[in-house]
This record gives sequence, C-alpha cells and structure tokens, in this order.
Amino acid sequence: MEPLEVSLGRMGETAEGPERQLEIRDLKNAVAAMRDRLETAQSQHEAAVVRGLSEAQAESAQLRATITALREQLEIERADRHQAVNTALAQAQDEIAQLKSTVAGLRDNLERASIGAEAASSSARALDRAEIGELQATVRRLREQLQSAHTT
Repeated sequence: MEPLEVSLGRMGETAEGPERQLEIRDLKNAVAAMRDRLETAQSQHEAAVVRGLSEAQAESAQLRATITALREQLEIERADRHQAVNTALAQAQDEIAQLKSTVAGLRDNLERASIGAEAASSSARALDRAEIGELQATVRRLREQLQSAHTT
C-alpha cells in the first residue's frame, strides 16, 4: 500500500507552524499505525484461511484413506466369506457322496442278506417238506405194518 497523503487544506489555518506540523505528524503516525494493524489483520486472516484449507485437505485425505482401508477390509471379508461358503459346499457335497456310497453299500448288503435269507428259507422249506414226506412215508409204513400185524 502506498502511504496515504493527508491534506488538511484550509481546515486548521489558525494553527501555524510547529503545532500544525505536530498534528500532521500525529495524523501520519495514526494512519501508519492503522495501516500496520490492517496489514497484520489481513495477514492473520490469510494465514487462518491457509490453515483452514490445509486442515480441510488433511482431513479429506485422512477420510479418503479411511474409506480406502474400509473398502479393502470389506473386500477381504467378502472373499473370506465366499471362500468359507465354497469350502462348506465342498464339504457338504463330499459328505453327501460318502452317505450315498454308504447307503448303496448297505442296500447291497441288505439285498444280499435278503436273498440269502430267502434262499435259506426256501432251502429250509424244501428240507422240511422232504422230512415231512419221509415222516408221512414212515407213518404209512408203520400203519401198514400195524394193520398187517393186527390182521395176521
């Protein structure tokens, strides 16, 4: 800023000489002091604006970093969850395959046992029929012998 020239013009014509010089000097000093205070205030205001912008930029950068870190953590958790689901599915499918194999084996064993039981039952029935037939034949012979012994 350029120094402000103060012109008193005709205002203080009664004050001549040193008094007028003192008043002019006092006015110039007052103007210079006001200019200094104004410049200081402007400088402080500009510094406050710069600090505010700097703080806002720092906070913005910190928030961006936080957002990035949270996004990365979210992606990691999603991947972990996806992996856990895939692992659980694979284990469930493996268990299902094992259970199906066990069921098929048990079914085969049951069918063999059933066939074996039927064969044993058929064989036992056949043996029982043969034995019954033999017993009936023996009973007939003994009757005949008994009748022939009573008739003779």
